[in-house]
Amino acid sequence: QVHLVESGGGLVQAGGSLRLSCAASRNILIIRATGWYRQAPGKQRELVAAITSGGTTNYADSVKGRFAISRDIPKNTVYLQMNSLKPEDTAVYYCKADTGPLEPDSWGKGTLVTVSS
Repeated sequence: QVHLVESGGGLVQAGGSLRLSCAASRNILIIRATGWYRQAPGKQRELVAAITSGGTTNYADSVKGRFAISRDIPKNTVYLQMNSLKPEDTAVYYCKADTGPLEPDSWGKGTLVTVSS
């Protein structure tokens, strides 16, 4: 499995920005896909954004145009730039690595993002 460490969460006012980081213990080019998920209190965990080993990205409709996922390959780190934050973006944000069918997915411990109105 891949060890993942998220960072960058915090408290921000609505309209503000944060950048989350997910540092992986393995070369991210051999991770099939790395994604950011979030879970708000009382809600199910949902996909926010993901990037494949080939660089293809996808986003939840609720964050399109506001969030951007990117990566630094030499640092084995995936980022989530979050702009124009809204109170409904408040959640614990998790990083997930999909390494393929022979291994279970790996999850980080999460980082809390709180957006105040």
